[in-house]
Formats: sequence, C-alpha cells, structure tokens
Amino acid sequence: MEGIRFFNILRKHRYTLAIVPVLVMITAFFLTRKLPDVFVSKASLAAGIVKASSQTSILDGTPLQDSKVSQEFGNMIQLMQMKKTYDQVSYMLMLHDLKDKTPFRKPSKLMGYLNDDARRHAIAVYSDLYTKRQPLSLWDADQKGLNELIVSMGYDYEALSKKMKVYRIENSDFITVEYESESPVLSAFVVNTLCTEFIAYHNFISKETEVNTVHLLNELMTKKRDSLGSGLDSLRNFKINNHLLNLKEQAGALTTQIAEFETKIQMAQKDVDAANTALDKLNAKFTSEDKGVADEKLATINKTVLSITDQINRSQEDLIRTNDRRYQFRIDSLKSVRDRMIYTSGENFTANPATAKENLVNQRITLELNRDLAQGSIASMQRELTKLKKRFDTLVPKEAIINSYEGNINLASQEYVEIQKKYNQAQMAFNTGKEVKQIEVAMPGAKQPSKKMLLVLVAGIGSFVICLLVLFVLFYLDNSIQFVTELANKTNLRVLGTLPFIQHSSLLNLNQLWATDNNSLTDKIFRDQLRSVRYETELCMEGHHLLAVTSLADGEGKTFMAMCLASAYTMVNKKVLLIDGNFTDNRISQLTNPQYFIEDFLNNKANIPYPTQHTDITIIGNKGMDISLFEINTEQVIVQKLQQLKDAFDIIIVEASSLNTMNKAKEWITVSDKVTAPFEANKTIKGNEKPLVGYLQSLNSKFIGWVMNKQSDKSHAESTKRSFLSRKTEAE
Repeated sequence: MEGIRFFNILRKHRYTLAIVPVLVMITAFFLTRKLPDVFVSKASLAAGIVKASSQTSILDGTPLQDSKVSQEFGNMIQLMQMKKTYDQVSYMLMLHDLKDKTPFRKPSKLMGYLNDDARRHAIAVYSDLYTKRQPLSLWDADQKGLNELIVSMGYDYEALSKKMKVYRIENSDFITVEYESESPVLSAFVVNTLCTEFIAYHNFISKETEVNTVHLLNELMTKKRDSLGSGLDSLRNFKINNHLLNLKEQAGALTTQIAEFETKIQMAQKDVDAANTALDKLNAKFTSEDKGVADEKLATINKTVLSITDQINRSQEDLIRTNDRRYQFRIDSLKSVRDRMIYTSGENFTANPATAKENLVNQRITLELNRDLAQGSIASMQRELTKLKKRFDTLVPKEAIINSYEGNINLASQEYVEIQKKYNQAQMAFNTGKEVKQIEVAMPGAKQPSKKMLLVLVAGIGSFVICLLVLFVLFYLDNSIQFVTELANKTNLRVLGTLPFIQHSSLLNLNQLWATDNNSLTDKIFRDQLRSVRYETELCMEGHHLLAVTSLADGEGKTFMAMCLASAYTMVNKKVLLIDGNFTDNRISQLTNPQYFIEDFLNNKANIPYPTQHTDITIIGNKGMDISLFEINTEQVIVQKLQQLKDAFDIIIVEASSLNTMNKAKEWITVSDKVTAPFEANKTIKGNEKPLVGYLQSLNSKFIGWVMNKQSDKSHAESTKRSFLSRKTEAE
C-alpha cells in the first residue's frame, strides 16, 4: 500500500523528475565547458629507510619493526606536506613569474598593478625569505601584501596542497609525488621543486640531529670514562696506602692461620691435661720423704732443663712469627739435648738406697718437662692468635671500602659500555645513515581525460536522486489518508465504501443519475459506488430505520452523501424520509424548500408527513435557528415522535451537524438507531479530531462505518476491493 502511494506520487511528479535533471545537466554543461585541461606530473623519491633498517640490524641485531618503518614514512610524508616546505615552492613560483618573460600563469589583477620598483622589492623579499627558509609574517603589512599576491596567483599553501598527492607505494621504500595543474610545465616544476626543497630540508634537520646526538654521546662517554678512571685510581691508592695486595687472599690466609692456631692450642691444652693426670698418679706412688729427697736432689738438674725449655719456647715463638724453618731445626736440637740430660739424671739418681725408683723419677721429670713445655707453647700461641685476630679485624672495614670502590667501578664500567655502544651506533648512522634521493624526475605530463561530461552526468544523476529524496521526505511526512485500508487501520473502524470525487456536485442531477438511458461513464462509476454503499448500509442497519449522518468536520460531504443515499434507497422501492437535522447549516432545507419542518413536527404544530409515492423522497427541513434537538422538546417526546416516523417510513436519514459542534450532533446520535459518517479522501486526522474518532469507537455497533468521499479516480481500483470493508473490524 505504501509503495503504491509513493509510486503514485512519482507518477504525479514525473515531469518534474524529468525536467529538473535535464535543466541541471544543461547548467552544468555551460559551467564546465570553460574548465581548463588538466596535466599531471609525477616524481619518485627513495626514502632510504629500509637500508637504514638493515644497517641497524647488523649493528645491534634488531631490525626496525614494521610499525616503526610506517611511522618513519608517515613522518617523512607529513614533513613534505608542511607549510614550511610549500612556502619554498611558493617563493620559487613567484620568483619565476616575476623574472621570466613566460610565466606559468597569466598575471592576476593584483600582479598587474605592480610597477618595476614593486616587482624588484617583491623579488628581493621572496629571495631573502627563500634563502633563510622563513615564512611571510602576516603581522607585517608589507609581507601581508606579498602573501596576498601569492594567493592571487594561486601559489599559496592551500591551493598547492589541494592538487598535490604524496603517498608511499605499498610497502616499498619509495614515495610518489603527484601534482595536477592547467600547465604541464607548471606541474613538473612544482613537483621537482617540492622534492628538491624537501630533500634539502630533510637532510639538513637529519644531519643536524645526528651531529648533536654524536656530540652529546661523545661528551657523555668522555665523562663516564673519566669517572671510571677516577674510581680505579682511588682504589689503587687505597690499596697502596693500606699495604693491600689482594685483600681476599690476605683475609683467607689470616683465617687459615687463626684456625690452625686454635687447633694447636686445643691439642697443647690436651697435652697439659694428660700430663697433670699422669703426674697425679705418679705422685701417689711416692712417700713424702721420697718426694722431698727427689725434689732436693733434682733441683740442680731442673734448672738446666728449664733453661733449655725456655730456649725451646722462644724458638717456637720465633717460628710462629717468622715461619722460618731454621727455628724448627733449633727446636729439634734443643729437645734432643734436654732428653739426654733427663735420661742421664735418671740413671745416676737413687731416691732411697733401700728402694729403686729410677723409672718413676724419670717419668715424673719427663711429664713435668712436657707439661711446662706445652703450657709455654699455649701462652705463646695465644699471644700470636690475638695478633692475628687484630690484623683480621683491621681488614673488615677496608674490605667494605674496597667493595664500595669496586661497585662504583662496575656501575661506571657498565654505563661507559652502554654509552660507547650508542655512540658507535650514532656514529655509524651519521656516516652511513638514510639519505633521501629523487630517483625519478618529474616531466611535463600528457593531458588527462576530460571530466566535463562526467561532471555533467553526475550533476544530472545527483539532481534526480535529490528530487527522489525530496519526494520521499514529503511522502514520509504525509499523514493523509487516501485508501480505505488506511482509514480502517488508523481508526480501527469499518469502511462501508467510497464515493468518487465530483468536480461540481451541485450539477449532479439525481433523477438523471438513475435514468436507464444514462450512459455517462462518470455517472456509471458514481452509481456503482453508491449502490455498494447502500448495500453495505442496509446490511449494517439490521432492520432499524433511523440512520444519522455526521462527520468529523464541516465540508466533508454530509449533505451530499445523505441526499445521494436517500435517492439510492428510493431505487429499491423504499419509503424514504430525509431530515435536515443540521441546525448549524441547513443546506438541505435551502436546496429543497421543504413543506415540513422538524421544529413544527416535534412541537405538535404539524401532522406527521406520509409518503405519497415510493419514488419520491419525503423531506423535513429545519428553520435554521441556533438551537439543538433537545431544546425543541424533551427527549421522551422526541423519541415518541421519531417512532411515529419509523412506523411510516422504511428508512429515515438524518443529516446531523459535524461532531465538532459537540452536543448538537450527539443529541441526534442519541435518538438514532445507527450512525455513519463520510470521510474526505486525502485528509489528515488532526489532533483535535482524534477524540472525536474515539467517541465514534465508543458507540460500538451503533456506528456502522465510514464512507470515504471525494476519492480520486487513480485510487478507484483500490477502493473497489469491498471484501475488506465490512469484514476487517469484525475479524478484529
């Protein structure tokens, strides 16, 4: 349904859809016929990024990632498209057109105003700014005027960048530069100049950055090398001043000596304890008299033995202190002398002539000498152990200081190695870094295929699409009701049928309409539609007699519909009464000049009218006074009077006023058996009419349905599908 409506709109505006694109295409043709021809020049640059990536991978084993390479190309393309680069091209173009006798473009009006002095001044300023790579200052009135001169010639940044294309060829190392203009020589000049200026500027900033990087890394490397050397010198001086050759080895040797002395002291203490135990056992075997005699007799021998023992102890101390093997030989010799003296004294000594105790005496002397010797060695070893521990204690803080020195030296060494590596990379990048080169010089290009016809065609298609879009928007925003299905769906009320649109309904002759010899196509269509409405109305009346005809608003055809429906009922031999109940607009009364009036009948001032012939329509008019039905008489009297009319007539059709008159229409609806209403086709149900539709819905079966009035012939085919009309609402 919506598609049919939209198609009808397109068919209605078919001439607009044809004429507008044609006019637009003609206009586009005249506008584009003077467009200049286009010439394109192209150049290629080798970026050198891939080569630099391979060199970087050789140096540190990690090639540049694809994202990093893409970023490098992106930065390079953006640098080429900077205004600073385009300014250099603008200066060169202006200098060419100011100096050369054959400029690239026809001088603009502003350039035509320049005299010789002004031209020389412009050349001087452009040349100076070109050399210094500086832009024009718009704060300066003079330079602002020179900028306007560039704009007038179309050599400014916006004009050049609009026709310039700079892009990378897929994943290659090459960048393509394209420019189009009305002159092949101009296109080639702009491309080559842009490439030259970009290469010069890129190499300048790249080398400047690399030189600064190399100098900075060299300074850092020198500082780190000096710091490393200073740390080594401090460590060396500390070792010299503290007589340290190898602290770890010295500490290890002292630890070993301390452990050995502690072991020897433990062994000597065991010997002393064993000797004391043995002496206690031997002394138990001597009497007090024997002990005194033996001690007295051996005093002289002990002095000599003790002297030798003292020499042995001193030699042991010297051996411990110097670790000289000669002292060991002396110790062994003295021990031999001491042992011989003890043995000789034992042979020549008899403690008691009556008792022979030589062996016991010898054992006692030997044990005492060994004990004294062990005690002497313990004392000397204790003194030496104390000295060793003091020496070891002095090494602990020195070791901490040396570790601090060595930690600083290791850190400085690592930093120096890292900076040296970066310095080597920067040095290599500076010597063999990426260098942009122009590998393909732009040449004057051939004329490009004309786009004039394409523009004309696009203009025509675009205008056609815009027209379609406008019509679609109008269609989308159009809420008017054109078909019976739309009326039924939007109101949820049945539709009895349709009545076609008649240009001048006042000229319609109802008697002539039903004449058997009337062959008018218009009358035939109207007659068929009216019969359909009569049939559907008769079905919905269900034996009742009084039918009220109202509408949502004035002008929808209540009067016309009531009169036509009344004439249709006369054709089926019905006794028909037509009442003009529209007190607001008594059009029926004005047209027919009736004999009877509803005010007189309801007030018992007139008798009940009776039909004279079945082919005639009995009409009761009203006097056009500003009253309502219930103001004429009470509702009970009115119902009784209407019942009399029902008994006399087969069908009574009352034209009530429209529902926007409020109670005037509702009073007639209250006393009527059924209600119907015409609805004007192509009309929208307004916001204030929606409550009126709700009122009709509240009547339920009393409202028998709509009659779509004034429907155009184009929708006639749709309106004749009567199978939907009275069935849809019942099914719902």
